[in-house]
Amino acid sequence: MTTPIRVAVTGPAGSIGYSLLFRIASGSMLGPDTPIILQLVEIPRAMQALEGVAMELDDGAFDLLAGIELYDNPNDGFKDANICMLVGGMPRGKGMVRADLVEANGPIFTGQGKAINDHAADDVRVMVVGNPCNTNALIAMHSAPDVPNERFTAMTRLDQNRGKALLAKKAGVSVSDISNLAIFGNHSNTMYPHFFDTKINGKLVPDVISDHKWLEEDFISTVQGRGKAIIEARGASSAASAASAAVDHVRSWFTETPKDDFVSMAVPSTGAYGIEEGLIFSYPVRCDGKGSYEIVENLELNDFAIEKLKVTEAQLKEEREIVKHLLK
Repeated sequence: MTTPIRVAVTGPAGSIGYSLLFRIASGSMLGPDTPIILQLVEIPRAMQALEGVAMELDDGAFDLLAGIELYDNPNDGFKDANICMLVGGMPRGKGMVRADLVEANGPIFTGQGKAINDHAADDVRVMVVGNPCNTNALIAMHSAPDVPNERFTAMTRLDQNRGKALLAKKAGVSVSDISNLAIFGNHSNTMYPHFFDTKINGKLVPDVISDHKWLEEDFISTVQGRGKAIIEARGASSAASAASAAVDHVRSWFTETPKDDFVSMAVPSTGAYGIEEGLIFSYPVRCDGKGSYEIVENLELNDFAIEKLKVTEAQLKEEREIVKHLLK
């Protein structure tokens, strides 16, 4: 056993957070030999519900769970945290459009970014789940000037997982047979699942799936609209699959990526593929197993793909414009 890793989670009494905590405590995220101290951060009115969640975690009798700490503010909740998972945020209310959600969540992530900057561990890594996650990560990053920008990421792993499942089903293979699926751009209805370099058992997807119209139209639109479709089907958001993807995101960040594959993470743009530097943009990345990553920059994008990247980049610029007063 090693020294416990402190994992701070916001919104732990919410549906995604609730689904997430038990996976973390079981070792699914950081492995069977890494003890965890959970630092759970909620808003004051949710603290009673959070106490119930903590009771359930106790009742799980997880060998790796070295401690549970409950907080009603991020300054205390992020103290000495090695990993901060920003799950909580204001949900979209009736009549709200995406711009309203961007504006409403901005101050929340400003405060959380400042708290991470001032109180988290020196080696902190941050991943944002709360939507709009790319722009929320951008706000948090700008609010934490002492934390290296590359430590801030947003989750597009759910989109990658959705895309791999769709391709596997279409081709009649296992999800494990799918590799090299890149999600580019914003976690929104403009994201681009880049299938041209994706492989099925080592063969390029367009060579295996002959229905190219399906790939260019139905596949992309289904990945883009999957969250909405789930809400319409079950009357609630995709909490369990989002929690599972959050676990995958962090586990991949701290696992060496195979040389013949990559994973999707929204990270600060370096200008790769012509995307404006500084935007939180989803790219294919390879991780070194120690909490660092590099953007995979050697994919040759065709005109179809380049146009998709322009669309999702434009949306991210629009979102940035809405919160520009917070990016100081």
